[in-house]
Amino acid sequence: MQTNASPPYTSLVAVGDSFTEGMSDLLPDGTYRGWADLLAARMAARTPGFRYANLAVRGKLIGQIVDEQVGLAAAMGADVITLVGGLNDTLRPKCDMGRVRGLLEEAVERLAPACKQLVLMRSPGRRGPVLERFRPRMEELFACVDELAARHGALVVDLYGAASLGDPRLWDVDRLHLTAEGHRRVAEAVWQGLGHEPEDPHWQAPMPATLPPGWLTRRVTDVRFARRHLLPWIGRRLTGRSSGDGRPAKRPELLPFEDPAGARRDPLDSAS
Repeated sequence: MQTNASPPYTSLVAVGDSFTEGMSDLLPDGTYRGWADLLAARMAARTPGFRYANLAVRGKLIGQIVDEQVGLAAAMGADVITLVGGLNDTLRPKCDMGRVRGLLEEAVERLAPACKQLVLMRSPGRRGPVLERFRPRMEELFACVDELAARHGALVVDLYGAASLGDPRLWDVDRLHLTAEGHRRVAEAVWQGLGHEPEDPHWQAPMPATLPPGWLTRRVTDVRFARRHLLPWIGRRLTGRSSGDGRPAKRPELLPFEDPAGARRDPLDSAS
């Protein structure tokens, strides 16, 4: 467990899909920030010369992550590597979970020896009927994550078990990606998992209760969600297309960390 008195980590590489790219934590310039950028900002504030790369690209399946990101990440020699992948596979109409487990195992076996600390996650799960049919696959994926972490000495950050992250108010209108506040809580979870003193000891605490929206508001919201997000998402799943096709990583090189424009506010501001 790392403490303030111990040598700090000097570099971070993030590997994965849209969750790690930072959707839907939108910055004023139209780019995404997300939990990995927030985590890097915290680490850089305490470690001069801190370096950071984010190889994650939205829509990537675990096979694409292995082919396109894992080798690059392993070669960078970073102190910390985060790997979150496989969830997009579980949300496909057809999913070979044996293949997903095998690819995840390959990724962990290549990354664990290449860094001081490999970080895996049990991804957060929003409550609602759309994802219920996929939940058994998700939980099978998380069981594999736990087993691989125990075997290779990786850290597992359990976001799936955090009730606060199941709150619909922490999810964007597409119901697939966290809001800025959701990403802030994830950054806090990883920060604490790496052994740092908590900046927000209550990140798992549920948000204050509010009156639920009325029936008509919920129905209008559901129709808008289906038209703008669900139907296009289903279309991409059925045709094998991805929102990340042809998109490069936002931070492809391990370089000294600099905040993107508009991302310089204190990560805890949104919690106040």
